[in-house]
Amino acid sequence: MSLLDRLAAIPYTGAISDILDEMGLPDQVLPHEIQALDRGRAVVGRALTVLGERAHGMARDDYFIPFLKMLGSIAPGDVVVSQPNDYTVAHFGELSAETAKLRGGAGVVIDGGVRDADYIVRLGFPAFARYTTPQDIVGRWRLLDMNVPVTIGRTRVRPGDYVLGDRDGVLIIPAQVAEEVIGKAEEVIGTENQLRKAILEGMQPLAAYEKFGRF
Repeated sequence: MSLLDRLAAIPYTGAISDILDEMGLPDQVLPHEIQALDRGRAVVGRALTVLGERAHGMARDDYFIPFLKMLGSIAPGDVVVSQPNDYTVAHFGELSAETAKLRGGAGVVIDGGVRDADYIVRLGFPAFARYTTPQDIVGRWRLLDMNVPVTIGRTRVRPGDYVLGDRDGVLIIPAQVAEEVIGKAEEVIGTENQLRKAILEGMQPLAAYEKFGRF
């Protein structure tokens, strides 16, 4: 089973976040304002990073062509992770989501906005963003670069890092420790299942903590 498949089988981000903390990686959770359009839909994949900036007075093609090249580069399992450096426009929309899904993309995470939200939800494409707005990028924003390190909140995201998001939020697992993190998470899930069973059978919380070392 691939690392992505194993990560997808872990039922919640909280277990991964705790492990990252224990490993000395406390800043891997993205700002809590970045939330799912569809709160019941998770995202799992590897980061295709995008960097952008506000830009005015350019020709129409100068806004569209870099963005379309990015969409054309999406490979199966990619999650577009965007630091647009802008909180005014929609950085992803209906056709972007349709294209990404067709190419095997696993979702999009944006420290900015999306539009066509109802359509994206109906499409079943996982999208996490700060806000929604109908306002387009043309005349306002451009993609500067892709597959370069970006910073979202306190989290540094590098191309190929692992992305996991659910109703609680989104976190980033650095690629170099992904196998270790996922292995530890699988162990923790097993321990927590035993702890849960003990609690439901009447064990006191403190006793459960002392026995299993977690709560």
